[in-house]
Amino acid sequence: MTTTTVTVAGPATTRTLLTAAALAAPVWVVVSLAQAFTREGFDLTRHPLSQLATGELGWIQIATFATVGVLFIAGASGLRRALAGQPGGVWTPRLIRTVGIGMIAAGAFTMDAGDGFPVGTPAGPPAEMSWHAVAHMAAGSITFFALAAAGFVLGRHFARTGDRACAIVSRLAGVAVILGNGWAMSGGRMGSLTLAIGVSLALAWVSTVAYRLRHHA
Repeated sequence: MTTTTVTVAGPATTRTLLTAAALAAPVWVVVSLAQAFTREGFDLTRHPLSQLATGELGWIQIATFATVGVLFIAGASGLRRALAGQPGGVWTPRLIRTVGIGMIAAGAFTMDAGDGFPVGTPAGPPAEMSWHAVAHMAAGSITFFALAAAGFVLGRHFARTGDRACAIVSRLAGVAVILGNGWAMSGGRMGSLTLAIGVSLALAWVSTVAYRLRHHA
């Protein structure tokens, strides 16, 4: 007769996973902005944060993409456990996991140098997009869609649980991603800045939700 031992993940493991998601946005914002304000030739009103992955120091942003992606993938498992049986408990973790995978892919496939960055690059957009730049745009589009959708799913979750304030903020986070990305894609003035703001706000809200759930895990 054999005995099978089943190990069930406890609250401590769930809290650890949620901590990963809670750390993801701060890591993204702090490291990206630190580079944006210190790397020569970079202008956030003209250059998207993804372009920090080009040039001699591009490895820093590539590593940031990968780190944040891994944190969100781990955090998605924590969200799945914390929201099990609740509204949005299925799709929120799926969407956040997609965000994590998209982040890793966006780091693996970098943008082309352009518009004067890195220093020495001719002004204006590249004459022709490379295959990895096209792959980066595809990964970014999937990430933005999943992030915006997660905001609306979380909005439904909080609305159903009676937290109207958080429901509103969640939906606004989704709208911020859509507006920021839409303005950037349309070639609007300072589009890279609006995109950075919209995405960073939505990522920060996901991390905030994970932090709140961590205390109830």
